[in-house]
Amino acid sequence: MRTALAVLIIIFISTAAYSQPCLLAAREVAPVLSGETLSLYEKNLEDAEAVHLEKPNEADSILWLGRRTAYLGRYKNAVRIFSSGAVLFKDDARFYRHRGHRYLTLRCFDDAIRDFERAVRLTQGKPDEIEPDGLPNSQNIPTSTLQANIWYHLGLAQYLKGDFVRALQAYEEAQKVSGNNDMRVATTYWHYMTLRRLGKKKEAKKLLKPFSEKIEVIENGDYLKLIRLNRGDVKAEALLSEIQGDATTLNSASLGYGIGNYFLYNGDKEKAMTIFRKIVAGNQWASFGFIAAEVEISRR
Repeated sequence: MRTALAVLIIIFISTAAYSQPCLLAAREVAPVLSGETLSLYEKNLEDAEAVHLEKPNEADSILWLGRRTAYLGRYKNAVRIFSSGAVLFKDDARFYRHRGHRYLTLRCFDDAIRDFERAVRLTQGKPDEIEPDGLPNSQNIPTSTLQANIWYHLGLAQYLKGDFVRALQAYEEAQKVSGNNDMRVATTYWHYMTLRRLGKKKEAKKLLKPFSEKIEVIENGDYLKLIRLNRGDVKAEALLSEIQGDATTLNSASLGYGIGNYFLYNGDKEKAMTIFRKIVAGNQWASFGFIAAEVEISRR
């Protein structure tokens, strides 16, 4: 049996084996957390470290150590921990799914794509499984599955790379395993925007038809608002008023990018860029809305 020290050594070995130049060059910015939230996250990490010391060779103990580390903004360390898990459990798709997520956070898109594609291969033909939430929602009901998250994040990585054809393929697969309203809303939001980037306006419009009735979601209320924006059910100005020029919350970064993107693919590039610049002036560096806005600015 390996000791906890041996597992720590493996972390350093796996860093050399798995880290790409992007990881070494990438910066990381810790999230801005309230005192209460910071204390909770630190306590959760302490608990995960204690479990890992007791069970250093168990996949779950390594996985949760990495997840709890990432929630505190220590993304590079989280990548190293997930890499150690991938060394010990090379056929466990969860390590590639979560490492890929943190590669996305660090803007290492090629590395993220490689990990998600490997996770796809490892889960092919297998039953899907609920993915436990590290940060439970208000109803303490998990809203996503392992395979849905793999395809969803693979699509996002391809989208951020500007490879909209492959992003579309990933979102079509994600739709097949998006089994509840929250996951369907999130998947459809990015699926729709991918179609619009490909100039497939009719297909994109058709995609939003099932969302004409009242839909209840637990977590993805902002994505649902953006779907309704693109359906024509609400006005962009009404959603902009919710942000009120503030890009310091996750909600405003998510809403902001969706609104900016709406203006972009409807021809008002100047207004879109103004919104994107507001987002990147905020402090939600790790949110997908911030990353996507950052990408849009860099493209221009």
